[in-house]
Amino acid sequence: MGKYKIIIFSEPLNFQKKLALWTTPKLFCIYYQQMFTSMSKKTFFSVEYDFQASPQLLYQYLSTPSGLSEWFADNVNSRGEAFLFIWDDTEEKAKLIQNKSNERIRFQWDNGEEDDADYYFEFKIEVDEITKDVSLVVSDFADEDELDESKLLWNSLIFDLKQVLGSA
Repeated sequence: MGKYKIIIFSEPLNFQKKLALWTTPKLFCIYYQQMFTSMSKKTFFSVEYDFQASPQLLYQYLSTPSGLSEWFADNVNSRGEAFLFIWDDTEEKAKLIQNKSNERIRFQWDNGEEDDADYYFEFKIEVDEITKDVSLVVSDFADEDELDESKLLWNSLIFDLKQVLGSA
């Protein structure tokens, strides 16, 4: 069928499945009779969240398979720099492309598509030098018409992370 996938869903998608779909290049999705594509150039965005947790603890939930399985995906496996994110019956591969302990971690979806190298998602931990307040900056890419939905998805995921950390 070439380079395109067509998937038809008859039930609402959970946030993790939407994340998997939105970050898959060249995926056509028919969802409740609406067709949208992620073939267009994606737009970079960042969202910042305040946390009541140490950078070290937060980093563990952002960088390890066990930590990511608590809030980001149903299950996460890794072998070196290769990560496998699993949501129900959906699997997505990602590659760890940048990692600075207790500061930042960057993943790149690895779907075998030409533009995989153009996009990534990143978690950056920032600590205010004066107040010592901890914040997490999430950076990602989305199609222009899906920016608001992508931000809502991250809001939901980070809410789950805060719940796990007792920081909500």
